[in-house]
Amino acid sequence: MSELLITGLTDAGRMREQNEDNIAMAPEAGLVVVADGMGGHRAGEVASRLAVDVIQRHVVDTLLETGENSHGSIEVALVRDAIQQANQAIYAHARENPEYAGMGSTVVVALFYGDKLCVGHVGDSRLYRFRDTILEQVTEDHSVVQELISRGLVTAEEARQSISKNLVTRALGIDPDVEADVAEHDVYDDDVYLLCSDGLNDVLADGDLELMLTELGRNLEATARQMVNTANERGGPDNISVILVRANRGFARNPEALRKMRDQG
Repeated sequence: MSELLITGLTDAGRMREQNEDNIAMAPEAGLVVVADGMGGHRAGEVASRLAVDVIQRHVVDTLLETGENSHGSIEVALVRDAIQQANQAIYAHARENPEYAGMGSTVVVALFYGDKLCVGHVGDSRLYRFRDTILEQVTEDHSVVQELISRGLVTAEEARQSISKNLVTRALGIDPDVEADVAEHDVYDDDVYLLCSDGLNDVLADGDLELMLTELGRNLEATARQMVNTANERGGPDNISVILVRANRGFARNPEALRKMRDQG
């Protein structure tokens, strides 16, 4: 049985007083989540915390209830349902608490099983894959500038400089229902996956991230720390969240560890 090696960091950055990002890492379930909240008066932090908590709890509870271990029989539907559950929780909380009106969150979820990965996302938090020294963005942002890129109206580099680069076209908690992009991908031995909020990739270009993974990638903790430190050295204009996962084919969940995790949480 292959294990997942996971490390993660979240940092307020240099320009923000509060950190409205939240992350979750549940290696027992093969689950990692990054959420980037939005909204004043700490509403963004509330929204992103709801997102990661609801998703983790729903995934763990469902895996234990079904008794499924791997092979993709439930994971795609499970990730989609978990994101929808988080959306409804944030939406309901905002309606019940006027001070949180308008709050929302992006989210990117990765669930590993066997030789597969299911990734779901809403907004502009991203998942990258580093394989054979090449970094590739797997998710496509739900953002205004990404729509311009897709239509050929701006280049990726022009988009990085745009004042509209942080305007998302989808987010959790804004409407009663949300459309998440969910897809399954093959996992190869020694793949490294990077999940991040836009506080990282708005400051560091893909080439920067690829170089760090090439030079430091055998040490995931050092790589994550270098990414966060470099983003802060370049101004740290936003909250920064990073999760790195080294995966191999054949990952299988341990039901006993899952039960212990649920009981302790």
